[in-house]
Amino acid sequence: MIRSFPLALPAALAALALPLPAIAQDAPSPNQIVAEANAEEWVKIAPEDLLVMTLAPDRDGNAREVVIQLMPEPFSQGWVANIRTLARAGWYDGISVNRVQDNYVVQWGDPNYDNPEAEGAAKPLPEGLRVMEESEYVDVVRAAEPGDDQIVLWHPRPDLHDIYAQSATFAKGWPIAFETTPDTKAVTRWPIHCYGMVGVGRGMSPDTGSGAELYTVIGHAPRHLDRNIALVGRVVSGMEHLSSLPRGSGALGFYTSEEADERTPILSIRVASDLPTAEQPEFEYLSTESETFARYAEARANRRDPFFIVPAGGADICNIPVPIRAAPAD
Repeated sequence: MIRSFPLALPAALAALALPLPAIAQDAPSPNQIVAEANAEEWVKIAPEDLLVMTLAPDRDGNAREVVIQLMPEPFSQGWVANIRTLARAGWYDGISVNRVQDNYVVQWGDPNYDNPEAEGAAKPLPEGLRVMEESEYVDVVRAAEPGDDQIVLWHPRPDLHDIYAQSATFAKGWPIAFETTPDTKAVTRWPIHCYGMVGVGRGMSPDTGSGAELYTVIGHAPRHLDRNIALVGRVVSGMEHLSSLPRGSGALGFYTSEEADERTPILSIRVASDLPTAEQPEFEYLSTESETFARYAEARANRRDPFFIVPAGGADICNIPVPIRAAPAD
């Protein structure tokens, strides 16, 4: 279904663009604001939208688990469907982390596929995987009309533009960039490469990747990759198990043949809804349409808690991470 959304800010949020008030040294920090959010402002992530990646134990025998939230509609749904297919076929079981490039990405997949240090035949892919076009890196919608479903867009400083797009905002819990075509008023929007986002490895154009190779951002947001690679999710737990891995010394951070023992084996990747109920992780995110999120984001852009001397007056979209937490026990 084609959905449209207004570019105008709700009145309560537009007020955040007003001149900065005087610094209040007892102002709450962003974390304090989030801690005070009402229970109904948190949105539970469905088990069908979570992946549980189990890495081999570390050298001290400690278990390592990473939980990934998959991208919701309308973005990257062909790749997301492939990822569920690959997980349910057990294809990811036994692959490994093959590339760790400092201040950039951690990448995992079949070590014998598109790897400069490959030593054998690539693992056969399961049947039924979709092939996506480059046009699917973005979503194009028409301008809002009366009666349309609305997706609230918001930016802490609507008078400032995003350097990589006409503007950037939050929608349905995710950071989104967008541009409006002046003549048709059509809006092109796409997800953003912030820290912890998960994307699909690919070869040279027109290859768009299948989802068999995935990576996550472990450094400064590589926004130049936006609209060039499919983003399919974000790490919501266990990021430390990926960001702390030894860096590869080969091209682009791939492990060399001499560093083969540095590759971290991936024991399994499962869709959380396929696990026994007691083993399903439960996470929730703070609604980006909530009043608390508006206060939190404004506080991130203009820190007034005691440590800070000068409020920044704005924030890059990736410097306002959407709060995610383990769901409280009932």
